Amino acid sequence: MSTKLIASLCPYCAVGCGLFIQVEKGKATGIKYMIDHPTCVGALCPKGNSVLELLNNQERLVYPLKRSGSDFIPISWDEALELVAQGLARNLERYGPKSLGFLVSSRCNNEENYLMQKMARLLGSPNVDNCARLCHSPTVMGLGASFGAGAMTNNLLDLENSKCIFAIGTNFTEAHPIVSRWVEKAKDNGAVVIVADPRITSTTWMADIHLRLNPGSDIDLLRGMMKVIVDEGLEDADFISSRTTGFQELKESLSVFSIEEAAEKTGLDVAEIVKAARVYAKSSASALLYSMGITQHVSGTDNVMTCATIALICGQIGRPGAGVWPMRGQNNVQGNCDVGGMPEFYPGYRRSVDPKTIEFFRAAWNATDLPLGPGLTSTDMNDAAIDGRLKALYITGEDPIVCDANVNKTRRALESLDFLVVQEIFMTPTAKMADVILPAAAWAEKSGSYTSMERRVQWIDRAIEPPGEAKEGVWIICEIARRLGLGEVMAYDNPSQVLEEIRSLVPQYKGMSQERISRVGGVLWPCPDEQHPGTEILHLQRFSTSDGRARIFDLQNTPPGEVTSPEYPILLSTGRIVLHYNGGSMTMRSPSLQERESELYVEVNPVDASNLKIAEGEMVAVKTRRGEAEARAKISDRVMSGMAFMPFHYHGTNLLTSDALDPVSRIPEYKMAACRIESRR
Repeated sequence: MSTKLIASLCPYCAVGCGLFIQVEKGKATGIKYMIDHPTCVGALCPKGNSVLELLNNQERLVYPLKRSGSDFIPISWDEALELVAQGLARNLERYGPKSLGFLVSSRCNNEENYLMQKMARLLGSPNVDNCARLCHSPTVMGLGASFGAGAMTNNLLDLENSKCIFAIGTNFTEAHPIVSRWVEKAKDNGAVVIVADPRITSTTWMADIHLRLNPGSDIDLLRGMMKVIVDEGLEDADFISSRTTGFQELKESLSVFSIEEAAEKTGLDVAEIVKAARVYAKSSASALLYSMGITQHVSGTDNVMTCATIALICGQIGRPGAGVWPMRGQNNVQGNCDVGGMPEFYPGYRRSVDPKTIEFFRAAWNATDLPLGPGLTSTDMNDAAIDGRLKALYITGEDPIVCDANVNKTRRALESLDFLVVQEIFMTPTAKMADVILPAAAWAEKSGSYTSMERRVQWIDRAIEPPGEAKEGVWIICEIARRLGLGEVMAYDNPSQVLEEIRSLVPQYKGMSQERISRVGGVLWPCPDEQHPGTEILHLQRFSTSDGRARIFDLQNTPPGEVTSPEYPILLSTGRIVLHYNGGSMTMRSPSLQERESELYVEVNPVDASNLKIAEGEMVAVKTRRGEAEARAKISDRVMSGMAFMPFHYHGTNLLTSDALDPVSRIPEYKMAACRIESRR
């Protein structure tokens, strides 16, 4: 029997772990560990180990479908593509290009996402967005404003060189388990681990210092630490003077801020804040890790810029082991943003509001006109649909009916559309609302490149054929574009041709030939030419700003969009658990994962449980101003009194979450929702 091993990547989080798929007679029959992959070194988390259950699942969409009343009927690809083109063209003609919206997918490869945003803009629509809006848009905006590049500054392996690892707003042992390997190696080398998190988690178990701060007080903690650093002269004066601007304003602001005030706001002891500040500042190489505990707030962008600022004033950036590590969520969310999947940016982070950007891409794409931005974000598309400005929406590989905050509002928005098309691998709750469903190939059933959270661009070839009549996204998008009259500028035979166009237009990718990024471990951007080895650490000599200097920001904490009250006395937060991913459309179809974590639960502090007369394991109703969900109670001191926690992978959680928005990045405040919990007895 002929067995092939095809190099591939894990399709889940943004760590970008490599693996081999064992293929026999055209079927994926097993996986082998890729021990020479630089990021994972052969390791996979539980989700990575179960990937074949996703590929071989019997619930895969295998032919195009169109709505027929409350049901769907199978149709040919020709009819499906015509229906999609007609639906988009009809609304384009009647209501103009701004009536069209496009959600590109961070589960799809760079080539598919590039083509989707290109088609949208060639049609005149500036309304292109992706799931980064809901997780790390503050990283793009905040680190972009601070450093000039909204990306991880160092690679993951470099954590091994850190002497202090400060994790704030991230439970990386569950969300990004492979990262734990490098943190453990750093600890073995003598690093001190500081974790700031209101909950007790498996990440806090690794901590030498656990700062159990009040939810939403991250800026207060960071300002308290900076107060200690400046007052004790622990800042890096040479780095500040030679490589930054804005320090004097911050120093003056901190002069009227006390460490006691920081302690009161965070709920921490003064001594805890002082100890953490000294360890972080004095370390020869400090790493700052953060995730959605920092970004998913109305102050998300400010939170990110404050994280950047403490790194800057200590000179903890641009060196081995020293930098800022935003822990991204989906396997290609970094690449999706790189190739233009956001309304604020065309490919390569050229600002969509700049007429020079429009002129550049008009020439590159041979287009008569292109839309200035910014267009609508995904969160703003909901409002636009409800009030009638957005008429048609094309969703690729996203499930907003599960993943958006306040999903009842999202459901109203999708119901308000004239036309909805969903391109997916499974029948998700969002797909069930579509007028046309297009069955897509999964990651191992197509060729293309993916960019991990450490800027590592890797190419994989198709390992197996898609099931039934499912098709690669490049083919689907090009066929729709041809029917919309864009055939001359959207004609590609394969993803390799698309990569060549990306390389010609995105400076960070210029040196990334398919051959180079097909090698194990790929290449890290920026890579300006084919002789360049790629960039392991950003900002070594200068930052990516116009003058080469980083910006230090003086920012105050912003009150949450929602606070507790006698009616809703408990603060609900959400997060990831190790066995599930995103909205669960993939992992909840994996028997080995689902049998271990099969239902929604809510963690409640024992004091609150006693007051509410809630018993361990009973079903309770969790209610907010937006809706209610049923969950099983877990009584645990992992959450502090007055706080509750629910994993967001299950379909009930985002009925509850707050859609209050950060004014800059337009991310919802998933982490702060006032709730009440009632026994079902």
